[in-house]
Amino acid sequence: MQELNKKTAELTSQEKLVINSLQGGFPVCARPFAKVASQIGMDEQSLIDIITNLKDRNIISRFGPLFDIQKIGGNFCLCAISTPPDAWEKTADQLNEMPEVAHNYLRTHEYNLWFVLAIETAGQLTETVAKIEQVTGYPVLALPKEKEYFVGLNFEVQ
Repeated sequence: MQELNKKTAELTSQEKLVINSLQGGFPVCARPFAKVASQIGMDEQSLIDIITNLKDRNIISRFGPLFDIQKIGGNFCLCAISTPPDAWEKTADQLNEMPEVAHNYLRTHEYNLWFVLAIETAGQLTETVAKIEQVTGYPVLALPKEKEYFVGLNFEVQ
């Protein structure tokens, strides 16, 4: 299998501070960026600019809330695709264009491209999987959640 492209991003001390500070939560208030910025010693616009720049450089894939979609009738589903080594990047890009795909990651396995679907209703799973198969050209292994576990996980950037 093709070796993963292991790029190391060059981050400023302010970028590291922002990444490390925002992993544990984000305030719900009228001006959350201003509140966080004051807590970490910068101004609101600088914080917004850093987050935007990190996203533009693909250092972070998304910035936004996570909701318990099941409480509003939706569902999550872990899925995987087996792609040829020379096609995983294109397939990942195709997945990233779909609003139902929360995130994806590459693994060293027959099923090498894994992703999470966040769908509005449990009934949309079959339809969404079929759409992904049509767009990517690969069959999808869908593994609906049977039980939920919460693992608090943060990655400190040094």
